Amino acid sequence: MPYTLTVNGTSTTVDTPEDMPLLWVLRDVLKMKGTKFGCGVGACGACTVHIDGRAVRSCMTRVANVNAAVTTIEGLSEDGSHPVQQAWMELDVPQCGYCQAGQIMTAAALLANNSSPSDADINTAMNGNVCRCGTYMRIREAIHRAAASV
Repeated sequence: MPYTLTVNGTSTTVDTPEDMPLLWVLRDVLKMKGTKFGCGVGACGACTVHIDGRAVRSCMTRVANVNAAVTTIEGLSEDGSHPVQQAWMELDVPQCGYCQAGQIMTAAALLANNSSPSDADINTAMNGNVCRCGTYMRIREAIHRAAASV
């Protein structure tokens, strides 16, 4: 069935089954590889995108249920100039990097709603975004740095 989505500001129509997860629409149909597959059950956060500004797990979001603008890591900023992306680079946050798109998207959504988060706010917002390399302290520091420049 055809669905019209707005992804990173561009309207596109995809012809997919209604129960196809948004993750696979992005990766397999639209060939946008920035959003990662991690667990497939919404527990790790690697697949996080924004829908209407809210951080959501795209592996658990059926394409038929998407009726608002989708922003992926590719659409956060074309040149990596978003304050969260800048802070990530300045603090050398990633090790393997696999989870980082989801981490960045979750952090960006947090800062869009709370420009001065406490450690507790960050812990709550980032809860469920798993980093196998354990860069949680650098992630928190990068969010504070990005908050200072928002």
